Amino acid sequence: MFRVEHVGSFLRPQRLLEAVREHKAGRRNDSQLKQVQDECIREIVAFQESIGLPTITDGEFRRRSWSAGFIDAVEGFGLRDGTLAFRNEGSVVGVASSPYAKAPLRRKRRIVADDYRFLKSVVGRGAPKVTIAAPDVMHYFLGPKSFEPSIYRDREAYFSDLVKIYRDEIAELGLAGCTYVQLDDTALPCNCDAQARAEVAARGEDADELTERYARLINDAIAQRPAGMTVAIHLCRGNLKGAWMAEGGYEPIAEVLFNRIEASVYCLEYDTGRAGDFSPLAHLPRGKRAILGLVSTKTPVMETKDFLKRQIDAAARHARVEQLGIGPQCGFSSGGGGGQPITQDDTRRKLELIMEVSQEIWGNT
Repeated sequence: MFRVEHVGSFLRPQRLLEAVREHKAGRRNDSQLKQVQDECIREIVAFQESIGLPTITDGEFRRRSWSAGFIDAVEGFGLRDGTLAFRNEGSVVGVASSPYAKAPLRRKRRIVADDYRFLKSVVGRGAPKVTIAAPDVMHYFLGPKSFEPSIYRDREAYFSDLVKIYRDEIAELGLAGCTYVQLDDTALPCNCDAQARAEVAARGEDADELTERYARLINDAIAQRPAGMTVAIHLCRGNLKGAWMAEGGYEPIAEVLFNRIEASVYCLEYDTGRAGDFSPLAHLPRGKRAILGLVSTKTPVMETKDFLKRQIDAAARHARVEQLGIGPQCGFSSGGGGGQPITQDDTRRKLELIMEVSQEIWGNT
């Protein structure tokens, strides 16, 4: 368990974006696209290693967006609009589309295991980490509409197929030598939002029951992971080129999140007041680590060392400082595509700042 984490995604290089567009238009075949992806992944791995990051990802360069890697690899999903909208300080900027089962779910290919094999082959130092959308993301935003009743008789039948898909994928990752898996979860943190909880009640569900059930769902999904495989959970209230979906502190989910989910590392969004204060960290048991996402990927504005250290001091009033770490609140390109609010130079400067603060507080990463 490291003192510094990053969530996973990085800005796609322009030539990668162009290659994807050409592939979609039929002007570039699969092999030609893969060649560009491989080259860009080698470069982003070297970028991470040059900063000294302890964990290394492939930037999520082979997927359309953070959750698309899962959805695209599983047969049976369709998309429909959920109830939560992305918004910024001034307006609503769009409604999030969410997956639903329109046919029986079946893993038609490896989701991230092949990606991991390539990543591992090009990492020279650091721990290769794979990221994948958490299973509760496939339910929360649509609730009872997350599956067709003609396909699954009830929620439990739907969850059963989801669990099988995750177990099969984690088994493949284990065979590939993967020792670090991060589940990206927007469901649980959005379940802290008062408006979202009211919408859950309006559709006939109980927000607290969902938190409990999602903990069991996640545990079931990872139950057969190989010994020595670390599981991290990244919690995010939505990040689409600076916009977000929800707000509210972690208190409604904290006890279940930290004590009932069998994860070792929690990468927590904490870059704005929308995430609440640090008091929920009092629920964090010994042996687990909270990575405080204090550095924002939503803005190029640089945080200061003094600010970050004050925030860590405030968090340490609720959890032991040796259980804490620091990172960005989300990935640097979770929405995919162009038009991101920060540049690659901003990315480097923010990550270097995180590394420096970690070194000054803990003496290692």
